Parts: sequence; C-alpha cells; structure tokens
Amino acid sequence: MTIRNWMRFFINSLLIGGVITGLVSLFIRWDDFYRTYYEAGEWGELGAAFLWFVVLGFTMSVVAQTGYFAYLTVHQIGVNLFRSLTLWNWVQLLLIVITIVDLILFRFKPHASTLGDWGFYLGLLAILLIAAVITAFLKVKLTGKKHVFISALFFMIVVSTLEWLIGLWIQSSEGGDAYIALLLFPIIAVNMYQLLILPKYNAKSEADLKKRADRRKLRKEEEVQLQSK
Repeated sequence: MTIRNWMRFFINSLLIGGVITGLVSLFIRWDDFYRTYYEAGEWGELGAAFLWFVVLGFTMSVVAQTGYFAYLTVHQIGVNLFRSLTLWNWVQLLLIVITIVDLILFRFKPHASTLGDWGFYLGLLAILLIAAVITAFLKVKLTGKKHVFISALFFMIVVSTLEWLIGLWIQSSEGGDAYIALLLFPIIAVNMYQLLILPKYNAKSEADLKKRADRRKLRKEEEVQLQSK
C-alpha cells in the first residue's frame, strides 16, 4: 500500500472510531455522565466530555488497526503452518468456540449476579456475533470466495474480543459495564471497515504504482529521444 492510501485508510478508520464512540456515548453515558452538565447548562463541560469520548474512540481505532495488521500476519503464518486453508479454517473455528466460551465463563459469569446482568452481557455478545456474521457474508459477496467466511468470522470475533479486553479488564470498577458496552461499538465498526475496505485501498495502491511506473517509463523514453536528437 502506498503511503498516501495508507494515510487515507488510517484517518478514515480513526474518524469512524471517534464518531461512533462519541455518538454511542450520548446514549450509554447520558444519565450518569452528560445529564449533570446538560441540566446545569455547562455547555463547555458538555462539549469537553463529548470530545473526551471522541478521543477515546480514536484510541480504540488505533488499537483495532494494530490488531488488524497483527491478524494479517497471524493468518499468513497459520496458512503456512498448517499447509492447508481448510485445516486452518477448522483451527480458526475451534478458536472462535474457545473465545466465546472464555467470554461467557471467565469474563461474564464472575460479574453476572442477576438475570439483568446476564441479559446485558449476552446482549453485547449477540451484537458482536451478529456483526461478525454480517461482515463475513459481505466479505464473501465482495470477494466471491466462500472460504474467506471463516477467516472473517475469526477476525471479527476472536481479534475483536482481544481488543475488547481493555473494557473487560475494568469490569469491576465504577462505570465498568458502561465502558464495556461503549468500547465494543468502535471496535466492531472499525474492524468491519478495515476488513471490507482494505482490499480497495490495496487495489488503488497497485493502480497508483502502475501509473507511477508508466510515467517513469515515459520520461525515460522522452529523455532517450532528446539525447538521440
């Protein structure tokens, strides 16, 4: 990928993370965070609070982008290690199951003391799984390759969960559940964007590099013609 296209990709991912986090925070943190500033007419504080969540979204976007490029490396290593895409897909399915079980038994269960708590955590898990399935179907539709379905699921579930651990680690702190819900949305949004859009940036980069090579070739030919005269 060219530097120009990478910067566009990075900035767009950054903006998606920031905007999504800011907007979602208005719903998730309104009662326990924004309402005080709103009722007191402290518009500057209200704006600063919103901006803080936008910056938090920028941070989560960077985390998600780091996770994506790490996944690309892991995926290539997995294919080379198992020497079979089918076998690697079965391994990814196993890791998906392990990740979901780990979330339920070791992340959710210790903090779920009521039926409402279970509804909250399982609801978030359902959002993650639904987003993963939708993204995987779209990936297959864009590429025309059915085998990418499992890889897309793996990335959206396993890698997103690893990135989500930042929120899960503060589960027991004050406002922890709110941050668990809040941080999930930018991770899902940025990862969906990366998985579906990066190939377009790669294709554009290849086209840009070809145009650059053609221009260099044309300049060399013009220089040769001038020298021959």
